[in-house]
Amino acid sequence: MSRLDAQLAFLGEADRLKSVLRATSLHDRSRRENSAEHSWHVMLHALVLAEHAARPVDVSRVMTMLLLHDLVEIDAGDAPIHGGHDPAEQEAKEQAAADRLFGLLPVDQRDAMRFIWEEFEAAETDDAIFAKSIDRVQPVLSNLATDGGTWPEYNVTPEQLETRVGVKVARGAPAVWSGLRSRIDAWFSGR
Repeated sequence: MSRLDAQLAFLGEADRLKSVLRATSLHDRSRRENSAEHSWHVMLHALVLAEHAARPVDVSRVMTMLLLHDLVEIDAGDAPIHGGHDPAEQEAKEQAAADRLFGLLPVDQRDAMRFIWEEFEAAETDDAIFAKSIDRVQPVLSNLATDGGTWPEYNVTPEQLETRVGVKVARGAPAVWSGLRSRIDAWFSGR
């Protein structure tokens, strides 16, 4: 297989991300978003909100992480943060998916993309910490825009939002979490 054939095969496989439905609804409530839409939207969030990063970040690296971060859902599926799934089992599925999907690429691109995906997953660098926090912001905004979205369905409490979402967002973008927290508090107090 030529280099171009391998690249085109990967890109064709990546199209399947459009078929992976997430728990989060679009703001107009017409349907649930797919993972490709989520990836685009979190990239836009990173571009717009980068000035609020806890530490300086390379926005293009952050956007690359966010572009790649959910590709594994093609094989592993989406695991909603408030859903009941086994994190270890999901991680194993995602690692196998990363092996297969990035393995479609020529070796240099495979290694470079896998490296940045692994960096995102580890969330140890400033870029990855910010990317992880922004990945958590977008669903919160969607749920707030849709009168709680799936929070009632999953029986989400403010404490769960704080531990599952807030800690990660505050680590990478504390001012963003502070702004969201007041909106979240207002939504829960109005219930």
